[in-house]
Amino acid sequence: MQVILSSEVRGELPILWITSPDVSEATWNNHLKPWGITNADFPRREKLSFFVNGRYAWLQVGLGETTLEHFRRGVFYALRKAEEVGWHEVQLVWVHEPTQKNLEDFYQALSEMAHMALYRFTKYMVEPPASVEKIFVVAPTQETQKAAKVGSIIGDTVNLVRDWVNEPPNILTAEEFARRISALGTEAGFNVEIWDKARIEKEKMGGLLAVNRGSQNPPVFIIAEYRPANPLNKRPIVLVGKGLMFDTGGLSLKPTTESMDYMKCDMAGGATVIGVLRALALLQLPYHVVALVPATDNRPGENAYTPNDIIHMYDGTPVEIRNTDAEGRLILADALIYARRLEPVFVLDFATLTGAAAMAVGPYASVLFTNAGKAIRDALMEAGQYTYERLVEFPLWEEYGYMIKSDIAAIKNSAGREAGAITAAKFLEYFVRYPWAHIDIAGTAYFHKPMPAERGFPRHYQVKYASGVGVRLTLAFLMRHGERLFG
Repeated sequence: MQVILSSEVRGELPILWITSPDVSEATWNNHLKPWGITNADFPRREKLSFFVNGRYAWLQVGLGETTLEHFRRGVFYALRKAEEVGWHEVQLVWVHEPTQKNLEDFYQALSEMAHMALYRFTKYMVEPPASVEKIFVVAPTQETQKAAKVGSIIGDTVNLVRDWVNEPPNILTAEEFARRISALGTEAGFNVEIWDKARIEKEKMGGLLAVNRGSQNPPVFIIAEYRPANPLNKRPIVLVGKGLMFDTGGLSLKPTTESMDYMKCDMAGGATVIGVLRALALLQLPYHVVALVPATDNRPGENAYTPNDIIHMYDGTPVEIRNTDAEGRLILADALIYARRLEPVFVLDFATLTGAAAMAVGPYASVLFTNAGKAIRDALMEAGQYTYERLVEFPLWEEYGYMIKSDIAAIKNSAGREAGAITAAKFLEYFVRYPWAHIDIAGTAYFHKPMPAERGFPRHYQVKYASGVGVRLTLAFLMRHGERLFG
């Protein structure tokens, strides 16, 4: 599928009109006038309507409310209907009053949805389903063209992240992931350093090495850096993403079905933070950002680490292993320890960390933990609401820290099911020495089943399987609040 920005509407291609409920008949008539059509021929309605006269083919989707989220859903719905009809090339046109506010936000969303709405992972299909092949996003002014270009980069990046998360684990190993990230850095304009297993052993990253022990595929530690000429932040913002390429649970083997079955998505956090870096570089945003991805798979091989093991983390902290399926926090902790040497102004990590987070809030939100104070916390929450990648904050009360204390080591990697998302976050917090936020995306990174609107799923333009969650949220956080918080 190809998305192309256009400054004007062309009559020879099918038009998908997205109309706001407050659009006047005069405005609607002005849009139809160039084709000799009036609202009597093609009335603006609240729901779906078609106009086909042998020369023009149009589809109109009326929004229930003029909000960004209703707008995104309207674009999704229009493109899916165009696909059902069998149109191969279409134009997206938003009809609004000249007094409409926040035009840039809407045109950015229009372009994002042009990329995201029809996404499918078809790489290994013998006969991929027919779909719209070319979408023209009509943005009539320089300002709206600029906003649509931003949206195009963001939407395309979300789809790249979805592709990575949807890749099968026998193809996207940790080493292959590192190769793809390195190639992406060359293409987009950020630097990439890859630590192989020998370097990881030399550095004594005990968490990453322990999780990798049962696998025949070696681990990698990925350090990616985007540094513009004159960044607003004097100290780097660090993004950390969990890169568990496949998680069997290790010797604490996961049950099936619907547990181990979808564990190729356990590297979604790593894909997200690299996706953010790609978009930052292509948009040339003025922030110095470093992304860290510890990557391995977790297998029950003959040398796999076991419950009751004592391992030593990157900073030498002894950790008692109670559950080998609580592995994500071990590899993330090594990366969080590494982040100390960068003296970051703020660290944000994404991880499909706990089933407990998914059980608590389901697919409707990700879970936020932070020690960074009210300003950063509020900015993250606002960015989540703006992108509809919403966040629910859980506490980091000191009492939960006692639950992971070990009788024979500094801490243990699991305290059982009770408050599981919180104790996992407390494990990470143990290694943090800077302003930090942790976002658990276990319930939002990957949808096992389609969730159509009629079942009440509010973000139905997030297609089946990988969602790409976190990319739009983080970019909105930086673009809307970064200068105030870190400049």
